[in-house]
Amino acid sequence: MKIRELLELSLSALNEVKGRDISCLKVSELTDFTDIMLIVTGSTIRQVRALADSLVVSAKKNDVEILGVEGYSEGDWTLIDLGDLVVHIMLPETRKFYDLEKLWATDFRADTEQDG
Repeated sequence: MKIRELLELSLSALNEVKGRDISCLKVSELTDFTDIMLIVTGSTIRQVRALADSLVVSAKKNDVEILGVEGYSEGDWTLIDLGDLVVHIMLPETRKFYDLEKLWATDFRADTEQDG
């Protein structure tokens, strides 16, 4: 699956469960383990898990290989590794504390807006 299709599939699955404040970071020039990171907020542990479940089910239905799921049982931060795309689903306070957008400091939205 092409990265654009993988991104659209992931965004659809996350929006379906009302993920909030979704950020899309292009990190391919900063690391070689992935190309894009999605960061999304879930308001409760239950919603964080529901967002993760929605993405995993959607990926499996579309034959996308899931390389790993971390943090699901804790529920404050779940990471789903889809290879070229890594998804971080976080509670608001966890997201604020780790501030991944600032850490990675490259916002993919600016790139995608130019593509039309």
